[in-house]
Amino acid sequence: MVQERTQVRGGRDVVLAAAVENFQRLGYHGTSMRDIARDANITVASIYHHFPSKQLLLHDIMVRVLSDSISMTRSALMSADSTPDGQLAAVVRAWIGFHTTRRAEAHIGASEIRSLDETGHRLVVALRDEQERMFRDVIERGVSEGAFSTAYPREAARAIINMGSSVATWYREGGELSPEEVAERYAALALGAVGSDAADAPRIP
Repeated sequence: MVQERTQVRGGRDVVLAAAVENFQRLGYHGTSMRDIARDANITVASIYHHFPSKQLLLHDIMVRVLSDSISMTRSALMSADSTPDGQLAAVVRAWIGFHTTRRAEAHIGASEIRSLDETGHRLVVALRDEQERMFRDVIERGVSEGAFSTAYPREAARAIINMGSSVATWYREGGELSPEEVAERYAALALGAVGSDAADAPRIP
C-alpha cells in the first residue's frame, strides 16, 4: 500500500512538473493535455487519473505557488528581529528568494490568474490578499512607530510585491548576481520605498 501511494504521488509530481514547463513556455491556453502527457512520458488518460481537467492542474499549481511563498515569507517574518526595518527586509529577502529559485512556477502564478475559472480565481485572490496583508502589516506598523515615513503604506506594499515578482521574468541562474545578492539589493530598495532610515538599510554588495 505504501509503495502504491508513493507511485501515485510521484506520478502526480511528474504531471505537475510537465505542466509547469509547458504553461511557462506556451501559456495555459497554448498548452494541450497531449503536450503535458508527452513531457511527463505518460498517456493522456494517466493524467486524468490525477487531475480531471487542465483547469484543475492550473488550480493546483497556482495554489501551491502562493501557499509556498506565504509559508516562506511568514517563516522569515517570524525569524526576523522585532524592528519594522528588520522584518520588512527579511520578508523581502524571502520573497526574492522564492522568485529566483522557483522562477517558472512564480511566473505562472503572476501571469495566468486570468486563465482561472471563477472558483480558482476566488481562491487565488484570497491567497494573494493574504500575502499582501503580510507586507502591509509590517509597513503600517513601521509607519505607526515612526520607522517608515511613507504616506502610502498600501501602495508601497503593492509596489514592493510587484517589484519582487518581476524578478522571475529576468533572473537567470549563473548570471551576474546570486539569489542572495539580488535579495539584499531588493531589501534595500524596499526600505527606500517606505522611507526607512538609510542607516538601517541592508548593505548592497
